[in-house]
Amino acid sequence: MTLPTPGTPAPDFELVTDSYEKFRLSYHLGHPVVLYFYPQDDTEGCTLENIEFTDQMPEFKKLGAVVVGISPDTVEKHCSFRDKYNLGVILAADPERKAIEAYGIWQLKKLWGVEYMGVKRITVLVDPDGKVAEVFHATRIKGHAEKVLAATRALVAKTGVPPTKSKRAKA
Repeated sequence: MTLPTPGTPAPDFELVTDSYEKFRLSYHLGHPVVLYFYPQDDTEGCTLENIEFTDQMPEFKKLGAVVVGISPDTVEKHCSFRDKYNLGVILAADPERKAIEAYGIWQLKKLWGVEYMGVKRITVLVDPDGKVAEVFHATRIKGHAEKVLAATRALVAKTGVPPTKSKRAKA
């Protein structure tokens, strides 16, 4: 599977979150949704990324945006990770890689000369109509959340969608 391209429908999915509720992308039509895919809870880069998105949550909320971190970790690992770092984002568990593979995020990676399959650090901004607005390759973690926030602001300004709560914010 390849990464979705801007203008195409965002693949719908349903995953269980760190609040043990189901998150279904299609329940959030009418609002921008930020899906940031990351490899693993409680590793240095992933921790920094999740903390940065948490720090930006008040601004995302002002825009009416829903922000969801997705990794192949279990709900239990997400809960432990969330509590350890006081994270304020929705964390969705994808151990079966349903969303990860639907978005083409499961890719060949290379570390110290060793190739293996894993989750690429990629963020997808979904517009209020459920289409992919932008795809970000997180080549640098520091400042990534801020870059996504700026794109979300531009999207909201362009679409004119009023920032309100989605019908099923954690459904």
